[in-house]
Amino acid sequence: MNQFSDDDIHKIVERVVSQTLGAQSDAAAPAVATSAPAPSSPVVPEPTSIKTADIVAIGTDHGGVDLKNTLIKELKDSGFEVIDCGTNSTEPVDYPDIARAVAELVAAGKAWRGVVIDGAGIGSCMAANKVPGIRAAMCYDYATAVNSREHNNANVLTLGAGLLGVNLARQILKTWLSTEYAGGRHEKRVQKIMALEKLISRDGTENDT
Repeated sequence: MNQFSDDDIHKIVERVVSQTLGAQSDAAAPAVATSAPAPSSPVVPEPTSIKTADIVAIGTDHGGVDLKNTLIKELKDSGFEVIDCGTNSTEPVDYPDIARAVAELVAAGKAWRGVVIDGAGIGSCMAANKVPGIRAAMCYDYATAVNSREHNNANVLTLGAGLLGVNLARQILKTWLSTEYAGGRHEKRVQKIMALEKLISRDGTENDT
C-alpha cells in the first residue's frame, strides 16, 4: 500500500493553501498574507483562545477533595483546561450546590463535559440531572463509563469517592472522556430522554407543546 511521506503531505498542504488563496484573490477578496493559515470552517468566536471542547468543569463536596485534585491533574496532563467548582476543604458543603454549578456550566456551553464527586455519586447525579440539558451518569467501572457515553451521550460524570479507588476513578474518567457517542439507534432514545424536560411541567402534568 502506498503511503504519503511527510514531504508529500507538506507539499499537498502548500498546494491547497495556494489554491485557496488564489481563489480568494480572483474573487476580489482582501489580500491575505502568504503566512496566513488555510481558512477553516466557521466557528463561534470564543472569549479566549481556549475552545469549549478543551474545557472540563469539575467539582466535589467535602468527601472527595483528594480525588478531585488527583483528577484535575489527570485532566491537565491530558491537555484539558479545568474549571474548578470547589470545594477545596473538608468543611461540610452540600453536594447539590456543587452539582448544579458544574451542570450549569455544561448546559450553558461553557464547558465541554462535567465531573461531579461526592461520597457515593448518587445524589450528585440526581441533582445534576435536574438542570435542563444535562444527561448525568454515575459510573463505577469501565463498562458503565463506556455505556453512558456510547449509548446515552452523557455529558456529566458523577463519581463516588467513598466507593472507588483512585486508579479506578482515573480509568473511568479517561474512558468516559475518550468514548464517542454511537448515535444511530440510540439517538431516538436520547431524544426521548431530553423531550421529557419539555413534556412534563413542574406540577407533574403533561404539556401539549
